[in-house]
Amino acid sequence: MAKAEAAEQKALSARDATASSQAWREAGRLWERAADRETDARRRVTYTANAERARASADDPQAAAPADEDSSSAPTN
Repeated sequence: MAKAEAAEQKALSARDATASSQAWREAGRLWERAADRETDARRRVTYTANAERARASADDPQAAAPADEDSSSAPTN
């Protein structure tokens, strides 16, 4: 889990698209490995979702934006 999180940080700080994509794919692989080893079903589902999210981020760099910066979905009444 710690290695996957470190790979995500590396992807977020990458200077070019190729390095970012490779780091996201590595994060996805590491999350998948963590899910395979996990015995708790709830954490296994979370890790699998993280793996899918990381792989999606490798294909679509816009998906890699941190969720807390996404304030466009909040209502502005």
